[in-house]
Amino acid sequence: MSNSSSSPTSILPPSLDLPPHLSAQKYFLVCTLTVAAWDTLVLSPRTWRLMKSGEWPVLKILFHFLRVFMPLEFTVVAVAFFDTKWSQSTCSKFFLFEPICTAVLLAAASAVHVIRIRAIYEKSRPILALIGGLFAVQVVVTAICCGFYRSVPLEEGQGCIAGPKHNWVGIYWLAPTLLYTASFALALNRSIVSLHVKHLTPWKLMLRDGLNLYGAIWGVNMVNMLFWFIMKPTGIADPVKTIVTSMAAVLTTSMTLRIILNIRGSLVSGGVFTGVTVSSGQTSSRTTHVISTRSAAQANPTSVHTYNLDEIRTTKPEAGWSESDNDNKVIAIDTSNGGNGVRITVDREVVGYDEFNHQHK
Repeated sequence: MSNSSSSPTSILPPSLDLPPHLSAQKYFLVCTLTVAAWDTLVLSPRTWRLMKSGEWPVLKILFHFLRVFMPLEFTVVAVAFFDTKWSQSTCSKFFLFEPICTAVLLAAASAVHVIRIRAIYEKSRPILALIGGLFAVQVVVTAICCGFYRSVPLEEGQGCIAGPKHNWVGIYWLAPTLLYTASFALALNRSIVSLHVKHLTPWKLMLRDGLNLYGAIWGVNMVNMLFWFIMKPTGIADPVKTIVTSMAAVLTTSMTLRIILNIRGSLVSGGVFTGVTVSSGQTSSRTTHVISTRSAAQANPTSVHTYNLDEIRTTKPEAGWSESDNDNKVIAIDTSNGGNGVRITVDREVVGYDEFNHQHK
């Protein structure tokens, strides 16, 4: 009778008999790996086009570093977490791998934000001091906090994960969250100010300036903060505080890569802000290109026909890294062979979409 009344889970091996929070963390890591794999595949064509561009500015180098480093890190982390043959003695020598590599990953992602925010504010020194100061604090804090992680004492076969020794170690994630909050706020403010130059709907404004990317980074890091400082572990072996950390790192990297890809024109010095176009010290959104086949003997056309195409709306190709960012273009074509000239006005609203390229349809 005593055997029949025992719990059914008592006959399961430790690798299957998991506490609720540990089981949730394993499921969440599976979701994280799915996002990382999908991101690696879907960005491959755009990564190849970027690699073929001639120049190698800092943003391009950081882009390719993040593209390679992120999937490699979490592949190793997943092996350590899901391999039932990892012993706790092996884990005690390995557990610092994830916090150290994640600190490097976050530093590279945050460097992209520093460069980009500085660029959209036209290399403003106060802005650079603010965002650069937060970046320096992040690097120092994450480096110090790596020394206050420990191996979570799980049973044999339940995997190897790192956890904090103290609750204050959550500042490891608080420091980058402050930087991403400032980055999101500054990007949003720059976009709102640009509405005085050209009015756009909130949806188009968000897509043009990538505000959804900054917002996603801020959101996932804020959720991570809630787990770190609000959730209470049930014991020393409860990993509830670190459930969202892997997803936060992967989504931060993924959205940062898209911030780089959303930049139009050259990536040198962080690119330019597409909300306004500055030429010769004055704001301008109109450029004229003239193609003429007039010869010396044909100086004056007999008649000119003008066609206005006011409703044309196009999107810029993703591969145009060196294209100009003018919203409106006037193309004047003067052909005097038959005495006729053509003037075409094209009004374009350029909005960047981080979706499937319609050209492949």
